[in-house]
Amino acid sequence: MLAFLQEFILGKACACMPAVFDKLGIRFQYPDNWKLEADDVSPGRQTISVYSPGGAFWTVMLHPPEVDPAELARTALVAMQKEYDELDSEPAREAIGATELIGFNLNFYCLDLTNTAWIRAGGNRSAMFLVICQAEDHEFEEVSAIFRAMTASLLAANNRH
Repeated sequence: MLAFLQEFILGKACACMPAVFDKLGIRFQYPDNWKLEADDVSPGRQTISVYSPGGAFWTVMLHPPEVDPAELARTALVAMQKEYDELDSEPAREAIGATELIGFNLNFYCLDLTNTAWIRAGGNRSAMFLVICQAEDHEFEEVSAIFRAMTASLLAANNRH
């Protein structure tokens, strides 16, 4: 499984090895030179964020499996719209492995820089995941493959239930 993320990150955005997060009922790979923060606020609603050295971030929130993924994505979009006045969004669907993800692609200004973000929701019988990733546009080009690989590793590791 470690080779899975390694093929995406070696020689691309960083020369690092994949690390593995495996706690709070969530498992995924991430670049070992990224900073990880885990927040176990309440049972069944854990949040883990991983930050690149350049400031980009990938966040996963664990929800109970009965939560509607479309509602999760819409709620995240509304929160972003409240935070950023001039936010453009478009609906997005993508399949990663056997999991269909729904959400939004976002573009907005933050500190006079253009930013891109993805909101994706999907899951399985044991959990629903909300993934949000964001970066300044220049860095987003460099880390978008890493974001996808991290999401793929999350879904692959957690779809065994």
